[in-house]
Amino acid sequence: MKAINALHNTIVAAIVAIFLCASAVSAQTAALDDLFDRLPAAEAREADKITREIWIEWSKSGSPSMDLLLERGRDAMSAGMPDVAVEHLTALIDHAPEFAEGWNARATAYFQTGDFGPSISDIGHVLTLNPRHWGALSGLGMIFEQLEQPKKALDVYRAALAINPHLNDVKESVERLEKTVAGQDL
Repeated sequence: MKAINALHNTIVAAIVAIFLCASAVSAQTAALDDLFDRLPAAEAREADKITREIWIEWSKSGSPSMDLLLERGRDAMSAGMPDVAVEHLTALIDHAPEFAEGWNARATAYFQTGDFGPSISDIGHVLTLNPRHWGALSGLGMIFEQLEQPKKALDVYRAALAINPHLNDVKESVERLEKTVAGQDL
């Protein structure tokens, strides 16, 4: 009987944990939907605020341990140690494969090391988990530029702008690449 009660308690605890995680994801999605709804029509200052809020939401894994691994990975990149960042972010992805921002951060670290293949692969994971991730699209555009594929870069930059029309660096890249793709390389 004790074994049955222990099994029952374990099952109930697992169901409660799943429910709590689903509630957090649902709340995050609702908050993000509202931010994305407001973003296109926002004035510059408000758009900057909304953009920051979206990044904050994207950076919440739901686990303090996973958030710490993301922070360590980002800190390593900021310190010019992308190889160390890849290690932290790989640990994060191993434990939280459904957390898109872990994949995005590792894609950035791979980009910094010049490993474009793994970076593109990670961007694929990001966009599968979070199709509105303009940061991943912008990163993919940068990779295509490095690979001297301006048409592909232009396409993904435009896709990023369709999601967030307030990305000034991306707008500049689009203007520059439009000239290049049209044969008006300056």
